[in-house]
Amino acid sequence: MDTNIAAHRTTAPLAGAKRRMPPEFNIFLVLIGIALVYEILGWLFVGQSFLMNSQRLTIMILQVSVIGIIAVGVTQVIITGGIDLSSGSVVGMTAMISASFAQASTWPRALYPSLTDLPAIVPIGIGVGIGFVAGFINGQLIARTKIPPFIATLGMMVSARGVSKWYTKGQPVSGLTEEFNFIGTGIWPVVVFLVVALIFHIALRYTRYGKFTYAIGANVQAARVSGINVEAHLVKVYAIAGMLAGLAGVVTAARAQTAQAGMGVMYELDAIAATVIGGTSLTGGVGRVTGTVIGTVILGVMTSGFTFLRVDAYYQEIVKGMIIIAAVVADVYRQKGRKKA
Repeated sequence: MDTNIAAHRTTAPLAGAKRRMPPEFNIFLVLIGIALVYEILGWLFVGQSFLMNSQRLTIMILQVSVIGIIAVGVTQVIITGGIDLSSGSVVGMTAMISASFAQASTWPRALYPSLTDLPAIVPIGIGVGIGFVAGFINGQLIARTKIPPFIATLGMMVSARGVSKWYTKGQPVSGLTEEFNFIGTGIWPVVVFLVVALIFHIALRYTRYGKFTYAIGANVQAARVSGINVEAHLVKVYAIAGMLAGLAGVVTAARAQTAQAGMGVMYELDAIAATVIGGTSLTGGVGRVTGTVIGTVILGVMTSGFTFLRVDAYYQEIVKGMIIIAAVVADVYRQKGRKKA
């Protein structure tokens, strides 16, 4: 009997520690597992290391930083039980418009010759502001007219892409100032991503904004009865998501040092994939920015790993789609488990 009591006392703290394990821990283990698989396959089929190449890892992180910025906004939308399909098109639209206000006077084909050499804060502010307006329109359509988020943001996706093509009649915008391009050079896109993630991690976990966001996603009627202005808060969430898509558009243009109407194509699906892989539930009420950050890195590792193994791009898309489906199926089973508990 004493032995049983001692065993119980020994295992109880371990069980408690296991219960206190953050939900992102399992996602992080998946990330480590995927990286190790690529490392092994690299030695078997390519004859070199996947993880020990610092240049490859740097490029990988830079490539997913823009997706990560979008995914932080998409995470908040999905937590409310919504969806945002417009973010990729908003990236293209804001990249084009912000770049047109970032052209240098030395460029002979400036879109606005009298508005060249502007301080970088001007085109950055314009890009972020236009993204905010696009998200605000999404929120108004969803909250005020009760249009399903899928339809409202699908309409914005088509419209924003049309604006990006119409704005310069399909011509690229080049000749950007060095001051504007600076935000896309070196490690700065990653810094922007991490700062955005930190801000909204704090906002979701420790502020009224976060409490309202989770409450709406968990039970919109209960949130309304408790005094939350659901419509106003939804508008705020979608406006923030649009603002972050606008910021991603600015970073995209600065990284490429040019802007094209086709920028951001399919970015919305990558952002949704990163969010869902990171543990955010498509049914709403569950999700964390930290999980989204890990999910974004997982996408980056997968894409970089496929390229490293010389896997055809078509197969990459097929596998990515399968992983999204698997993540959603896993979420469905997690929700069933919570209901049973």
